[in-house]
Amino acid sequence: MVHEWALAEAVIKSLEGVGGRVKLVRVLLGELQNVDGEILLLALEELKRGTGLEGARFELEVEPAEFECNACGARWRLSDAAVGEAEREAMHFVPELAHAFLRCPSCGSPDFKVVKGRGVRVEVEG
Repeated sequence: MVHEWALAEAVIKSLEGVGGRVKLVRVLLGELQNVDGEILLLALEELKRGTGLEGARFELEVEPAEFECNACGARWRLSDAAVGEAEREAMHFVPELAHAFLRCPSCGSPDFKVVKGRGVRVEVEG
């Protein structure tokens, strides 16, 4: 829960310099971030009070984690991998740990890159 409030504070601060009237703020969350959307939205609604964002609406979108094998070029999603909740939690804190828990489903290689689903992006519509 603390993670979501800190993230909400960072989103609000990043929008302080946006000029004009903001109608919509879309927050794109990488699946590897493992953010509780309900708590994040609650925090955003509370923290926007008294700012130039009071009239803004917030939307969340989760970008699925996608990987690409450096050995064979195969692509797959985290949802396709057989990985437990403890491993997902570990990857949330240190996404590089994905290499310890995942293997390419096509060739078995642990040599892959994260191509989607990491980090947080903010898009604004006026």
